[in-house]
Amino acid sequence: MIRRSAMLSAPVRLTALLLVLVIAATGCHRGAKKGDRPDEGVPVEQLYEKSHKLMQGGNWSGAEGSFRRLVAQYPYGPYTEQAMIETAYAQYKAGKHDDAVSSVDRFIRTYPTHRNIAYLYYLRGLANSNRSTVFLRRVWSLDASRRDLSTPHQAYSDFNIVVDRYPNSRYAADARKRMLELRDVFAQHELDNALYYMRRGAWVSAVGRANYLLETYPQSAFQYDAVAVLADSYTHLGNKTLADDARRVLQLNQPDHPWLEGNWPKYPWMIRKLNPFAGEKSASTGQRNARLEKK
Repeated sequence: MIRRSAMLSAPVRLTALLLVLVIAATGCHRGAKKGDRPDEGVPVEQLYEKSHKLMQGGNWSGAEGSFRRLVAQYPYGPYTEQAMIETAYAQYKAGKHDDAVSSVDRFIRTYPTHRNIAYLYYLRGLANSNRSTVFLRRVWSLDASRRDLSTPHQAYSDFNIVVDRYPNSRYAADARKRMLELRDVFAQHELDNALYYMRRGAWVSAVGRANYLLETYPQSAFQYDAVAVLADSYTHLGNKTLADDARRVLQLNQPDHPWLEGNWPKYPWMIRKLNPFAGEKSASTGQRNARLEKK
């Protein structure tokens, strides 16, 4: 009987031991989960204050995560709306421009008549201005006018919404200034295309691009470069009347333009294209920089 009792107690002890291990493991697992969510149950005011302090300290990623936790715990209310706006701003400052645009789009769809809607369009314009190009421009100094211009065009549209719909907002003046800067980028893009045709002797195509620049982006920083393209192209086409007209306009408005001295355009050295780490220069860039330095 003693032996049989001992034999029966062994499985019982084993079962009890397994139960203890399961309970302990479950407790540890729950504790780990709780540690992973340190802000769970924190009042919305305190959570917003914590998130805002992270942002003030320049911890953009930390602020983004903290604001996201606030929105997840408190999906409605004024703190939530502000947290969504701050999330988009933190993403923009962290260089996450695609995420910032997505966050702004989500907010505009949810709160189309929000009191800060002008700021949201302005912020989307800032993000689109830098979208997909900021890394390349910082590391290799690539010219924005020679990149894909779809997102800068979207940025221009965003800033135009601010200027057109909310002209009295605090963001309208800066949005207007940024629109002018973007117009210069678009104008330089057209000028680069005209110079491309000139280099290959496609004078009619060069004239078409120069005229399009002058008609679409009047008063841009490259308008007289476009006039120089017309003068040079018409000269090669043998149209003396139009060539002389373009020369006269250039002499009257920018008498120091290097084309008048036979020093423009200066195309980049061909071997430069073989160096992937060299800044991508166009024949128009040097002239533009020279004008800006004089100012």
